[in-house]
Amino acid sequence: MDLNELGQSIAAALPGAVKAHTVAFGELTLDVEPAEIVKVVSWLKDTGEFRSLIDVCGVDWPQRPRRFDVVYHLLSLTRNLRLRLKTQLGEGETIASVAAIHPAANWFERETFDMYGVVFDNHPDMRRILTDYGFSGYPLRKDFPLTGYVEVRYDDELKRVVYQPVQLVQEFRDFDFMSPWEGAKYVLPGDEKAKA
Repeated sequence: MDLNELGQSIAAALPGAVKAHTVAFGELTLDVEPAEIVKVVSWLKDTGEFRSLIDVCGVDWPQRPRRFDVVYHLLSLTRNLRLRLKTQLGEGETIASVAAIHPAANWFERETFDMYGVVFDNHPDMRRILTDYGFSGYPLRKDFPLTGYVEVRYDDELKRVVYQPVQLVQEFRDFDFMSPWEGAKYVLPGDEKAKA
């Protein structure tokens, strides 16, 4: 069975839950309704094919009304095949946790919450996992400031963690994003040694 046939058979078995399927770069992606994610993940595991959850992550598209993609990667060991499930959420919308089906989703969903602010309903421990307890904001959102506001470091004199305003150790650089084949209109560092 090729990937298109597999996508069609899954979509036929889960009408209304799977909106569409695409094959790109040798991988199958299913677009899933957010309210049906538990049903789809559960069905894929119960059929015995996609029993391993590899990852849950987010993607930020700030220009879209439904800003976030929540992406699930599943693995079929019997077929040696990966399957991607994508669903879209707007800011402030929640999605059901799949941690009861795949315990590995616990930390993946926490990481997605910590980095993007996507909340998973019925999650056993929905709290930050990578950033500090008092951290505000979501670092992988495209509108997150590049430098942040506060830095955290351990102070040897005070023997504790201290919070202080960010201090940049160097000035911002100007990036021209030119291709190296175009040739810069100025002398690049190191080029002053070359003969003209």
